[in-house]
Amino acid sequence: MATSPEILAPVGTWDMLRAAVHNGADAVYIGMPGFNARGRTATLSSQELGAMIEYAHLYGVKVFLACNILIFEKELKDVVSLLEEVLPLKPDACIVQDIGLVRLLRFMAPDFEVHASTQMTITNSLAIDLTEDLGIRRYVLARELSLSELASIRTETTKELEVFVHGALCVSYSGQCLTSESLGGRSANRGQCAQSCRLDYELLADGKKVDLGPKQYLVSPQDLCGLDDAPALADIGIESFKIEGRLKSAEYVASTVRSYKAASQRALADSRSSKNDMARIFSRGFFNGWFNGVNHQKLVNPLLSSHHGLLIGTVETVSPQGVRIVSSDPVVAGDGVVFTSTDQQSEVGGSVFSASRDGSGWKLTFSRDFDLRSVKAGMLVYVNASPQVQAEYRRAFLDKSLFKKIPINMTVSGALHEPLHVRVTDSDGNVVEASSACNLEPATSSPLSHQSLREGFGALGGTVYSLETFEAQLPDSCFLHSRHIKEIRRSVCRQLDAKRVARPDLPIRSSAETMSWISGHEAAPRTHAKPQLTVLIRELRQLDALHGLPISTVYLDFEFGKEYGPAAERVRAMGYRVGIATTRILKPGENAHLKVIQRLRPDEVLVRNLGALQFFRGSGLTLVGDFSLNVSNSLTAAWFTEKGIARFTPSYDLNSQQLLDLLEHVDPGQIEITAHQYIPAFHMEHCVFAAFLSTGTSFRDCGRPCEKHRVELRDRTGALHPLKPDAECRNTMFNGVPQSAISLFPDLVARGVASFRIEGLFEEPEVLRTKVLAYADALLHSKPKGDVLTKLGIVERYGVTDGQLYNINAYKDRKKPFVPLRDLQQSPDPGLRRFVEE
Repeated sequence: MATSPEILAPVGTWDMLRAAVHNGADAVYIGMPGFNARGRTATLSSQELGAMIEYAHLYGVKVFLACNILIFEKELKDVVSLLEEVLPLKPDACIVQDIGLVRLLRFMAPDFEVHASTQMTITNSLAIDLTEDLGIRRYVLARELSLSELASIRTETTKELEVFVHGALCVSYSGQCLTSESLGGRSANRGQCAQSCRLDYELLADGKKVDLGPKQYLVSPQDLCGLDDAPALADIGIESFKIEGRLKSAEYVASTVRSYKAASQRALADSRSSKNDMARIFSRGFFNGWFNGVNHQKLVNPLLSSHHGLLIGTVETVSPQGVRIVSSDPVVAGDGVVFTSTDQQSEVGGSVFSASRDGSGWKLTFSRDFDLRSVKAGMLVYVNASPQVQAEYRRAFLDKSLFKKIPINMTVSGALHEPLHVRVTDSDGNVVEASSACNLEPATSSPLSHQSLREGFGALGGTVYSLETFEAQLPDSCFLHSRHIKEIRRSVCRQLDAKRVARPDLPIRSSAETMSWISGHEAAPRTHAKPQLTVLIRELRQLDALHGLPISTVYLDFEFGKEYGPAAERVRAMGYRVGIATTRILKPGENAHLKVIQRLRPDEVLVRNLGALQFFRGSGLTLVGDFSLNVSNSLTAAWFTEKGIARFTPSYDLNSQQLLDLLEHVDPGQIEITAHQYIPAFHMEHCVFAAFLSTGTSFRDCGRPCEKHRVELRDRTGALHPLKPDAECRNTMFNGVPQSAISLFPDLVARGVASFRIEGLFEEPEVLRTKVLAYADALLHSKPKGDVLTKLGIVERYGVTDGQLYNINAYKDRKKPFVPLRDLQQSPDPGLRRFVEE
């Protein structure tokens, strides 16, 4: 029988760690101190982190450190110092987004295990092949992959694969969300997600508001629950099931780990009961995400975006004595309930004072201050707090009788006038031995028996062990004082503790040697070249704007593949180089667009994902890496250069200073700066067109409203954000206020940057032409910034902003204080007490 998948749980506190360990987690992931994607969780000290790692190892649970953010150039030195401090703590692996950081880890600790974070946006086996030289052992795949797509990837790689099975879903592809960055200076690629997807939006089609009634949370997915898909995922050969846990509780960890552990072992007796428990602890509504493919009518519940818990029924009647609800699910006194209208527009909640069975439902009463007048017949009833359920799962990490125990086998032997010898083997094959300080003597009374020895050596209540088998090979009528038995028992337990937490020393290169290696990757600058403009267009009609302009390359980024051939001919006829952009995501079976590019042989390919880069390597085409490759430091830049990238656009997560820092360490001649653009914020598998302008579940039955309507989302500030589908029906929401890098032109040109891109979106040809000419004046004719912005002000509806380029200190650290180890001295957990005592 195949090994069941590993259950990987999130940990941010001691309670979460214990909840994971004692409910069946095989591994846990903890944020790397100071460099992780959980900007509002506690930052651990090295001492605390080391104790948590040893605690997990004592119980046979692996620890992965999540360093799943982009690393900026000036942070490389700090990261090296941090790794020099953290790696000796002997975590089992590091989960990494930044390719430069993977390279750094491979150099600094060649034997250390590295996993590719879902933030690396791995959606196909081509991307895995491309990164073969990085020595990544496991890939955490994008959440948007279906079971069939996962099966396809599984057949095409021998690498370990990990899949998210439960928790909050990001509406945007991980690693490709710039919404928090573009709207508020809080980058999701830096652990500072503002959860913009959970906010309310209005839908506009062709400039007019679409009446969606109470639907307002248009891009807020329900929570992922893949419990029923666990057997299928195991059959595919997925090695690890990952549970999301951003700002969640220890009870949440306990309930999810317990449920998925049972499901992974095909031992889950009642999935409905497990899902109900998990929902009572935290749920925005459960859906199995993309495991069955896209379903644009089910992914998002546009009526709510916050925790509402478990939907248990409806209100039948309301009287001064209480509320009668129709529900087969139990309700008990103390439960928190929320009554909502079916359109979710009115809501009232409170704690149940009493609950009694009443036929097919329940009679609920509330305290005197509860507003019964707000409750109406027909309202939906949710349980969003359940002290009884919470207490059950809290016991799992507070009640020592429920703690995980490590089974051991013990053999006792000896002879008269010789020491008593004990040999112990644990379930992981660790072996320890100890002998008594005194010899066995003839018994004058109460000789040692098999039963008395088993009881003496089995008194393991203050340890993490339980005695599974016991053998004794002793002469008859021998004696040893009980204190010596206790000493031997304590000795073997201490030895076993030490063996269980021990790990081989990891060869680690010094920070000085590592920094010297990093410096060796700095590129020698080329001779300064004359600045040039490139233009990206997203609509065929925009070609009419480009005749006779001072531009070098025109990138084509269309929805329909049939438009590329004629457009490429027209671009070449104008005397420009032609480039074609790949899609931002490449899934199994989606090579048609790449083959169109391959057939047309453009002068340049604007590469937006790792799989496409692997596809075009060795093709002879000039490859330009776009922002979505997330180049934020020189190590990443050098790797992409080695893979055949001729120029690249740095990550949009960099502000102006971070961009200039990067330019000090790479060849500026390889940089292409986006001078003017509407920042692509959400990039989604979720299709807003299909979800709210049709009843279709996918492109097969949606009627293609995207071909008939121009759609925008209006946020609560009144700003409009255009939506555009790509060739695979994925939606991008663009920030409605364009960003301009014109203020940086003097610094960038002085440093040798020679390529600047202007990106069109839906502009009329004459508007796009005005923009290009304005930037040509600034770049090629040194016109003052004010003159250029005045010209742009004529055509830009909402003006122009510097965006995040100059938003240096926008993010405020909101990390929580960590509960110190010393505050846990009264814990009943013997594993935890071991560290407190030491």
